[in-house]
Amino acid sequence: MAALSSSDTVAVIGAGTMGAGIAQVAAKAGHPVLLFDAMMGAAQVGKDKTAKGLSRLVEKGKMTQDDVDALLDRISVVEKLEDLAPAKLVIEAIVENIDIKQDVFGKLEEICSEDTIMASNTSSISLTAIGAKLKRSSNLAGMHFFNPAPIMQLVEVISGLTTSKEVADCLYETSLAWGKKPVHAKSTPGFIVNRVARPFYAEALRVVEEGGADVVTLDTLLKQSGGFRMGPFELMDLIGHDVNYAVTTTTFAQFYNDPRFLPSLVQKELVDGGLLGRKTGRGFYDYGADAEQPVAQTASQGLKPGKVIIEGDLGPAEPLVQRMMDSGLDVERIEMEDSMADRITIGHTHLMLTPGVLATELEASLPLGEDNEALVLFDLSIDFATTERIAIAPSETADDEHVSEACGFFQALGIEVSVMQDVPGLINARTIAMIINEAADTVYKQVCSVQDVDLAMQKGVNYPKGPLAWADEIGPDYIASVIENLGRTYGEDRYRTSLLLRRKVNAGKYFHD
Repeated sequence: MAALSSSDTVAVIGAGTMGAGIAQVAAKAGHPVLLFDAMMGAAQVGKDKTAKGLSRLVEKGKMTQDDVDALLDRISVVEKLEDLAPAKLVIEAIVENIDIKQDVFGKLEEICSEDTIMASNTSSISLTAIGAKLKRSSNLAGMHFFNPAPIMQLVEVISGLTTSKEVADCLYETSLAWGKKPVHAKSTPGFIVNRVARPFYAEALRVVEEGGADVVTLDTLLKQSGGFRMGPFELMDLIGHDVNYAVTTTTFAQFYNDPRFLPSLVQKELVDGGLLGRKTGRGFYDYGADAEQPVAQTASQGLKPGKVIIEGDLGPAEPLVQRMMDSGLDVERIEMEDSMADRITIGHTHLMLTPGVLATELEASLPLGEDNEALVLFDLSIDFATTERIAIAPSETADDEHVSEACGFFQALGIEVSVMQDVPGLINARTIAMIINEAADTVYKQVCSVQDVDLAMQKGVNYPKGPLAWADEIGPDYIASVIENLGRTYGEDRYRTSLLLRRKVNAGKYFHD
């Protein structure tokens, strides 16, 4: 089904930040827009705020005043639901309450024509459930925008069990015509983004609960080494812990208490204390005017490395070899038959990319040559060829000299080092692996395609790579081994490998094959 014509009227119900933003998007695409809010005067306030925002774009030279005037002229504020009768598409952006949504859509069925498409901007309620009381539920779909709607590119087009393919396709094509990046998804808890993003918060919260590192160090590592635009703690502070925690608890309940979505007691404590982040002045960070700005833990200068011995294949960390060469280090490479022993050795210190286990536990299983040798694990990076920071985790037997040898090695490559406690998977490896695993499971459960989950996470939450493209780049086998090792280490079903990921590993295939 083709996109709506730009001459077709679009109605938006709810004139808050999201609703007004959606109205702006539709009007910019040339549609006549009807803006309605049940609260008297709210629709005009929403339009006025839009006008104020657009005036700033004129000041910056990003829009002309004529274009702004034309856009605003296309938005008409209406006072009654009945005024929405001419609409070919009605988008609801009101409170997340199924009874209220059903009531609104039920009334719209009596007001609008039989072929009017009705879309909900819900981020958490089943489209099938919303449509259960409608006469024409085939005309209902989700059209989930991301805030701020005029800027964020992603639109999740959600199909309930009774949504017609023609309606979903029309919304997809209309989103494209509006300059958006739409994806198709099945109506399941969290849809794509709110489901796949949960491990980004969950793993960081667990690491801080276990004392692996402080929040600013973890945020810094996920940004500088993991490639994310924001760290999870500063992002939770920005979203608001009441909102973020509510999404997690809702998702957890909707998945029948699946431990993969288990809420964090650390975050609950903040919510209970009213420490909700930026909007209250304090969350994980203090936003007071006189608050001291925290800095990531960075190791002091370590021992200058002598001879560096590479045993076996470094896997995803192989680009470090070229950095060693470029840095002029004395490198010797030895082929190894046992892939479990692949490592870098400097002096009495053995360095290995984390496989998702405790350094202390792995060390006990390795044949170390001398009593004074110890193991230090290092974390995954988005790009070992260019990363400027890395995390390491020494075993319980490692002393200051071992840590200094490990730090000195990475510092010789131009990489700053943050020393973490011995937690499984450090921070990047476990977080990235679990995001990839959830993305794979979302595809496996027929929620969306491989291409759509990658697009959704890049355009909806600004991930540096699509999760499954990232898996192909790192290697599905490494990702699967990290998750399996986390599962064995913790003994929890939370860390269970997606069957789709296991299939790819066993077949020697990639997600984008």
